[in-house]
Amino acid sequence: MESIVTERLFFGRETADSLSVTDSAWAVFLRDVVSSRLRAGFTFWTAEGEWRGSDGRSHREPSFVLEVVHSSSSAGADSAIVAIIAEYKRRFRQESVLRVVTGGRASF
Repeated sequence: MESIVTERLFFGRETADSLSVTDSAWAVFLRDVVSSRLRAGFTFWTAEGEWRGSDGRSHREPSFVLEVVHSSSSAGADSAIVAIIAEYKRRFRQESVLRVVTGGRASF
């Protein structure tokens, strides 16, 4: 088995002006931004999230989750993921994208 890193990214779908990132806008983002940077592959799905704001109120938001599994020695993966996050934030006026990184082992 090989040492791997699993990265899970959470992309909120609500934009600053209350419009939603549509399925078609997400498909274009995947095609133009993600696929060109993560050529070895990735998995994505839709989700619903809940978070508590600084005002103490709970907020719900639809989201996309993107998961990438890569070799722990992959030097290019980090810069690719940083670029994907930056472009999503810019394109859809997002304040943040949650990035969760875990280590493990896998085999194909």
